[in-house]
Amino acid sequence: MGFRETSLLLSLAAYGRCELCPRRCGVNRAAGERGVCGETATMRAARAALHLWEEPPISGNAADDALPAAEARDAGSGTIFFSGCPLRCVYCQNAEVSARGAGWPLSTGELARTMLALEAQGALNVNLVTALHFAPQVARAVREARELGLSIPIVANTSGYERAELVRALAGTVDVWLTDFKYASPELAARLSHARDYPEAASEALEAMVEVVEAAGGREEDEAGHLRRGVIVRHLLLPGEASDSFAVLDRVAALALGRCDLSLMNQYTPNEACRRAGGALAGSVDDEDYEALIAYAYELGFERVWWQEAGTVSESFVPAFDGTGLPGEHPEAR
Repeated sequence: MGFRETSLLLSLAAYGRCELCPRRCGVNRAAGERGVCGETATMRAARAALHLWEEPPISGNAADDALPAAEARDAGSGTIFFSGCPLRCVYCQNAEVSARGAGWPLSTGELARTMLALEAQGALNVNLVTALHFAPQVARAVREARELGLSIPIVANTSGYERAELVRALAGTVDVWLTDFKYASPELAARLSHARDYPEAASEALEAMVEVVEAAGGREEDEAGHLRRGVIVRHLLLPGEASDSFAVLDRVAALALGRCDLSLMNQYTPNEACRRAGGALAGSVDDEDYEALIAYAYELGFERVWWQEAGTVSESFVPAFDGTGLPGEHPEAR
């Protein structure tokens, strides 16, 4: 990878023939064409607000009902949900914003000011959710916000389906990588996310994330346990697919054992399309499978493992994509 390629990926010229994600669809987003992500070169977002339900190093302890009120003071993570997504996961809970067009235009300056507003509300970090198909504007907005005084970390909250070259190009922009690792099986990735190359792309991206974090000094927390720099790998257990989940942990261990936190999620809830289709994805995950997966993570040697309580339902954590926290008026999504 040369300097020229890295620079181009963060240049607005990248939209002329878009190759920002592993799809490398090559459309002219600058001319108004829509990429596989569903978006043109006009950056759009659907919500910017404090969020309490990420992992404790990201959101803090604000959502922990077991803590005395006097101790639960963290305001949460300053999440910004961007429109569009390079994947098309059939079970997506955020399909309204990822695939159905919810969102409003946001300039680079407006994004920078939105980041600063979240910090003013007490956000522990700026959490950019599915943002990297807008990487050129995002990088510029982060730079502008920092010049204006932004001091909290930048979190890239990603599906894991990223180009390693782009991850490396964002080394000076992103502090924390909060990345999914969805599948080890290309066949499963093709069936559920229309991306047979997902395991390969996610592996290369994870290697790059670990590299850039270690080059910057490695994992770092503040005195309260909030992550300032690092990598958290998320994996969502899917109904009937426990064997692939075990294979995912094998792959993540081979790539990043001792170099990342691991977050294992049981919050799968079938969306309307999955309920209509029937089959395994119309149901819920098996508690025994989930407990076995957690135990296997420790057997592999993962030291920092985050897990969810039984009965977690993801629909209860899906926010309203109504323009909250964004500049201007937002009567309805397009």
